[in-house]
Amino acid sequence: MSVKVQNLSKSYGSNLAVDNISFEVKQGEIVGFLGPNGAGKSTTMKIITGCIAANEGKVFINGEDSADNMERLKNQIGYLPENNPLYLNMYVKEYLEYSARIYMPQSQVAKAVDYAIEAVGLGEHQYKKCGELSKGYRQRTGLARAMVHNPSILILDEPTTGLDPNQIIEIRDLIKRLGQEKTVILSTHIMQEAEAVCSRAVIICKGKIVADDTLANLRAAGNSSTVAVEFNNNPDQTLLQTAFGTENVSQSGNIWQIASPDGNDIREKVFDFAVSNSLKILTLSQNKNSLEKIFRDLTQ
Repeated sequence: MSVKVQNLSKSYGSNLAVDNISFEVKQGEIVGFLGPNGAGKSTTMKIITGCIAANEGKVFINGEDSADNMERLKNQIGYLPENNPLYLNMYVKEYLEYSARIYMPQSQVAKAVDYAIEAVGLGEHQYKKCGELSKGYRQRTGLARAMVHNPSILILDEPTTGLDPNQIIEIRDLIKRLGQEKTVILSTHIMQEAEAVCSRAVIICKGKIVADDTLANLRAAGNSSTVAVEFNNNPDQTLLQTAFGTENVSQSGNIWQIASPDGNDIREKVFDFAVSNSLKILTLSQNKNSLEKIFRDLTQ
């Protein structure tokens, strides 16, 4: 199943939350939908899942216009909202059975609930009340609720918010396993999460999409390679600026930071510079920009 967003816009009064955005997620992809708080991520996800209506634009689920077929297409979508609304007085298994009955006849409920409980690792906790669970297991329960009807598409809004490091790793591993057979859109503003789980990122800022590419291509785009080098003697700054460009050279103590203007490896060029200026290189290291820096550059 695929998800295609076409020229989508949504306003709340005078606030334009989503501004004419378009992107597509194909079957089997895990795509990070990234952006700072208030960028329009949750609004877009609510529109895709049919929770709210757009002012303009369309959403296509596997080629079908969701506006015409949403009641039927909802069966193909599993949604974990950011606030993960659970019925805290219900037992986990009871809650999942209640949720499953929305989508299927009673005869199919038990099998569906057993599948969801096993998939997210809730076996030991299925007879606890939702309100007795830790935050990590509440998230697992919300994820089980999203997938209890075995949807082809999972829409996950900030699925690891508030979890401890061990819980985050567990949920990420679970999402990666689910992504082997489902189409997943994962909303987050945590770049490590996107790097750990996703192969592609759609970055939104102030309601507009500012990037849509694989993580590898995003890292490769625009000055992504920087060399930190220490020479035995400080070179003339003008020589460095002439060789590498004024805007690409900076100094911190004895260490020179030299950015590649095209993102390519410049270590050999730095070595040639040292030889031609009778300098010795004491230390040399190459740093690649993280997705976090790219995110900041695109959303500031």
